[in-house]
Amino acid sequence: MRFVKTFSLLLSLSAAFTSASTWALPTDREQPIRVQADSAELDDKQGVAVYRGSVVITQGSLKITGDTVTITQDANGEIEVFTSVGKPAYYEQKPSADKDIVKAYGLTIQYYATNERIVLIDQAKVIQQGNTFEGEKIVYDTQRQIVNAGRATGSNVSMPRPRIDMILQPRKKDGQAGQAQ
Repeated sequence: MRFVKTFSLLLSLSAAFTSASTWALPTDREQPIRVQADSAELDDKQGVAVYRGSVVITQGSLKITGDTVTITQDANGEIEVFTSVGKPAYYEQKPSADKDIVKAYGLTIQYYATNERIVLIDQAKVIQQGNTFEGEKIVYDTQRQIVNAGRATGSNVSMPRPRIDMILQPRKKDGQAGQAQ
């Protein structure tokens, strides 16, 4: 790969993150995107950017980390998918001002920009409002806010988990919420 124009790639990266607005603070998409890494290989011709070495990507409340983050674009320069690999890779974002940050972990995290879907593979875990979902593979549809957890068929996993593990917090009744304050 060769080092090439980064401006168009960063614009496409911005478009990918702004499409995740259904799972984000409204102001996130208005914030600048910051990418920090030890090295970057950008190839506009192939539509691929690879960032290596303690990669941290932030935009507003969004934060993605990994040892390596690969971003692929289609022929029109639109982001198709970004893949973060780490031990573990990490994703976090605040869905709204009144909700806690959603945290997601996995040895591999794939974000599909076109259908706003996050796939966590191997040691996958999502924590949202005290609820925890763990398994070999978790797919989170950010538009419909649906979590699917199960086996990672077709993937080699470092720690096989034949079953998912979920912890769901009881909902507080209106009277309890007022007393707790």
